[in-house]
Amino acid sequence: MKPDNTVSRSNVFVDSLLVQLIGIAVRQNPDIAMAMQRIEAARSFFRIRKGAMLPSVEAAVSASTQKYGDYTMEGVGNFDTNLSGNISEDQKVSQPWVPHYFLGLRSSWEVDLWGKLKNQKHAAYMRLLGTEQARNLVITTLVAEVSFRYYELLALDEEVAILKKNIALQDSIVRIAEVQKEAGRANALGVQQFQAQLLRTKSLLVATQQNITKTENELNYLLGRFPQKITRTNNFLQQQLPDHLVAGLPQNVLSRRPDVLQAETELRATKADVASAKAALLPALTISPFAGYSAFNSSLLFNPASIAYGIIGGATAPLLNRSTLKGNLNRTEAERLEAHYNYNKTVLNAFQEVQTALSNMENLRRIHDLNQQEVRVLSDAIATSNELFKVGYASYLEVITAQRNMLEAEINQVETKKKLFMSLITVYRSSGGGW
Repeated sequence: MKPDNTVSRSNVFVDSLLVQLIGIAVRQNPDIAMAMQRIEAARSFFRIRKGAMLPSVEAAVSASTQKYGDYTMEGVGNFDTNLSGNISEDQKVSQPWVPHYFLGLRSSWEVDLWGKLKNQKHAAYMRLLGTEQARNLVITTLVAEVSFRYYELLALDEEVAILKKNIALQDSIVRIAEVQKEAGRANALGVQQFQAQLLRTKSLLVATQQNITKTENELNYLLGRFPQKITRTNNFLQQQLPDHLVAGLPQNVLSRRPDVLQAETELRATKADVASAKAALLPALTISPFAGYSAFNSSLLFNPASIAYGIIGGATAPLLNRSTLKGNLNRTEAERLEAHYNYNKTVLNAFQEVQTALSNMENLRRIHDLNQQEVRVLSDAIATSNELFKVGYASYLEVITAQRNMLEAEINQVETKKKLFMSLITVYRSSGGGW
């Protein structure tokens, strides 16, 4: 059976200490906690949109008083039926204040004739899915950032070891030069040049150690904890990379990348927004039933004869405010087009990131092989120059040049190996990542 070379967590994160750090970051990083709260907010908004499709029922207790006009149907009816008794026409006075008490249930339901509410709910659901993909994007980015810092620490540790080795080598050359100076076989200039090179290498060691502290603090920040020592492996140059990686089929990449999926859900949400805005221009049907106790006298409120119920239905259509609704429709259309272009842009960026990362990784492999050959050659050159210097067949400049070239080659080898691991993480992230 052929090995699976598709980019996945199993063939990217092989360092158990790195896996532990990533787990801590996923649990404790504040950005992920904030992303979770954005998901909760979007879920609550979806519940609001979903509830808008159902009838609203509320308990109502009201007390009011009203003075009807003398020559209105309400005024004549209420006065003659409930308040007038057997008085003559001459005895009638102007309408009194009429109290009204109500205790019961009122409901209101907008019938979704044209799909306005349904599309609003669909848009809210798509944005809920979008926030979940945004969280996945945060996690993927966080995993990549933690991995970058971790391998940077390993590279810095390796550079410290290289610098210390070169300091020991340069220190021995300084002592040899001093002995030769005392014996008259070397001059003070050569000793001073060797000493200057040693001091420069020591300063590089201090700067590298400071970079280690800085990188450790950055990594602890990503882990959501205060500065502390980072436990890590110490065999950076011996760590193996996958022989060959493929990102998978294009459709698989698109189905895994959170930014592409988020752009897709936003596009679908804006399409639903447009449909809802169009439906808002059409007539709306609202049904409002009620039931409860209703009376003009509080002492009669709970009398069985006071039970009242009914239903009110009506259709409304926008007239004077259509310009506002049309403006809203134009806005949603523009947002839909923007989401469409953003989706296309995200897809194009996804493919170029994957192809660039894979190409970069293959070229870095070749560079790393050349770096290894260069280090082997210069290592032999160091030994040769030292021996020749001891017997007087090489000048101090040749020794210094050989040592400087060797140091630069070893540092370049470490940097290339670090870039290889970072390129590996970039391939993983650009292929969809996840954790």
